[in-house]
Amino acid sequence: MSKQIDLRGEICPYPMMKTVQALKKLGREDHELVVIIDHAPALETIPTQAERLGFTVEIKETGSPEWRITLTRK
Repeated sequence: MSKQIDLRGEICPYPMMKTVQALKKLGREDHELVVIIDHAPALETIPTQAERLGFTVEIKETGSPEWRITLTRK
């Protein structure tokens, strides 16, 4: 199952902090979190923290500036 959070309009450190909170709240049946952001510095902080928590990271640019970060439990 997949969950999604929309963090457009948020600036650091909030996208990373809210993403980590959401990852920690994922249930056993939830294997993926999709994060939508428009703040480029979060492209560095979110993947780093997600990998530390055991998630793989896929980043896709969906607009200018807008990205979709898919975090999948390993």
